[in-house]
Amino acid sequence: MLITLPISELVPGMFVDSVSKQFEGGDSIKIKTRGLVRDKSIIKRLVSEGVQELLIDFTQSDVSVPAKYQLKPEVAPATVDKPKKLKIKKVISVEQEFAKASVSYEQHNRNLQSLYGDVTSGLKMNITLLDDIAKDIVASVFRNHNAMAILTRIKDKHMYNWRHMTNCAIFVTVFAKYLGYKESVVQELAMGALLHDLGQAKLPQGIFSKPEKVNKLEMQSIKKHVAQSLGLVKGEKGITPLMLDMIVNHHERLDGSGYPRGLQGEKLSRPARIMAIVDVYDAMTADRPHQIGDEPINALRYLLAHKHLFDGELVQRFIKCLGVHPVGTIVKLTNERLALVTEGNHQNPIQPKVKIFYNAKHSHHITAKDVDLTSPDHDLKILASIKPLDYQLNLARLLKEHLLI
Repeated sequence: MLITLPISELVPGMFVDSVSKQFEGGDSIKIKTRGLVRDKSIIKRLVSEGVQELLIDFTQSDVSVPAKYQLKPEVAPATVDKPKKLKIKKVISVEQEFAKASVSYEQHNRNLQSLYGDVTSGLKMNITLLDDIAKDIVASVFRNHNAMAILTRIKDKHMYNWRHMTNCAIFVTVFAKYLGYKESVVQELAMGALLHDLGQAKLPQGIFSKPEKVNKLEMQSIKKHVAQSLGLVKGEKGITPLMLDMIVNHHERLDGSGYPRGLQGEKLSRPARIMAIVDVYDAMTADRPHQIGDEPINALRYLLAHKHLFDGELVQRFIKCLGVHPVGTIVKLTNERLALVTEGNHQNPIQPKVKIFYNAKHSHHITAKDVDLTSPDHDLKILASIKPLDYQLNLARLLKEHLLI
């Protein structure tokens, strides 16, 4: 939960996400402004620097949310005969949401393909279409965060550019929901993810369709997509500073080795750090003209091993959010069975819920069975994730067979 507090209410144990208000004309803050407040000397330092308000992330704090900021249940007035009905969000199963999500996912990709083509041809971008797609993705994820995420595992190297837009919006939404962001902010983050690479549509498309890796000259051209993206959204209604931040800074890295400006460390906002992680994760796991997508566990290992480039704390939380074997991944179990990961486990990322469907030893499908790997009723464990083609499996067909009600 993110809450803005005046400096007078800051106490040790709170985790400062960012400074939201500071005296005008004051010196720039010379100390680290994002992190856990360990003692009162840090608070005094912030006061001396003219800080007035801070954004506190209570999901990372060692203290609870102050009572005055906690949500209180509404009490019906005594004059009202009937008590107000509490609004309870209905819990929707992954199977219930998957039917709707699968239709929406393909529709979004077709619409984005059309929009991408329009931008390439020099036509005006349809910002309303993007906003509608972002809203639909956020709504789906808030009903059930697994259904849309499962669909990101379906690969198509010839549709990477627009699938990457869709997938990044899904991953950002799932991660932001996990981090506790309000739905209105998640909506902005999803929109920023949809827009972050759109400038690539203004570049020579042959660069993206070639079967070999790009050379240095082509890479210099690709780097221009950031400026092109900015040019596309400039003056568009509804574009917020948060979205612009994600567009401009998603290729920046903590050590200053990124582009376009070589920003580093505390100059990079949390949304920019989130977008950087999601962008690289999806790019590594997707099939593209020049690569076969890597398994999620290898992409997560890469992010974890490069703490000088990516926010290590956010990477750890991203792994807990997605799981070591994300939903939609096919895994091999210790009993020589293949299973589809259908639900993650935030407490223990290596023990998700799975649907067993295939006998790997004798190479044939079996009656599907849902299994919770945390259950004491068995000793099943995941040996490894596998690629569907290794067993001649069609993932898209498999998902429809086992998840469509």
